[in-house]
Amino acid sequence: MADADEAVAAAALVAAQCPGGEPVDPDDGPQEPMPAFPDQLRKLAGEALARIATDPCGPAPNWVDPDDAQQWQALLARLRAVLVPPPTIPLFDVERPA
Repeated sequence: MADADEAVAAAALVAAQCPGGEPVDPDDGPQEPMPAFPDQLRKLAGEALARIATDPCGPAPNWVDPDDAQQWQALLARLRAVLVPPPTIPLFDVERPA
């Protein structure tokens, strides 16, 4: 479970640098400023969160309080939405009637 917590914390640091990401809490976050992370980390962090969210032996399924498990899943979903935004649909030139 500690590995999952660390992966989520790392993903939150990456997500904080993405558009729509929540800033890192200065009381709970790193003491020093973080470097700019490469874009490739977004995909890796999103994949790690996907594995954590669906792990039957992970933290959420083992919690006694279902509300805590739901909050954990909601946090993972928010982070994943920032890290791996839905694909955009390209707009094509539309023929306009003459």
